[in-house]
Amino acid sequence: MHRVAELTVLVLFAIGIYLAVPAAMILGWVRWIRRRQPLTLSSILSLIGFTLASASGLLSISSVLYAQTIGGFPYYDPSLLRIYRWGVLLSLAAIVFAISGAWRPGPLRWYAPTCAAGMLVFWFMSASDE
Repeated sequence: MHRVAELTVLVLFAIGIYLAVPAAMILGWVRWIRRRQPLTLSSILSLIGFTLASASGLLSISSVLYAQTIGGFPYYDPSLLRIYRWGVLLSLAAIVFAISGAWRPGPLRWYAPTCAAGMLVFWFMSASDE
């Protein structure tokens, strides 16, 4: 029974990382485009964090496509490790800005920190597979 619980947690975790985070990014951009309130410092900080999280997401997608094109990365490939490093740094910077902007209401108040944290978890999980 213990093994079934572990498998269930892993499946839910994968669904969260591979489906919920991209969906939240899309919904966040839609929400930002449709915003009605004026720009404030906190909304700009949230936008910066959300943009960095989105850049991290684009880096993950482009690295997967690149890996498919070249037939995969060799084990501990320096290029792949550099991609992991940039992904983690983008996600950490996104978390800092997202949390800084979460103190006041705004269109990305909760989307930015959620997506940034989700991308950070993605990069750590990806790197742990290496």
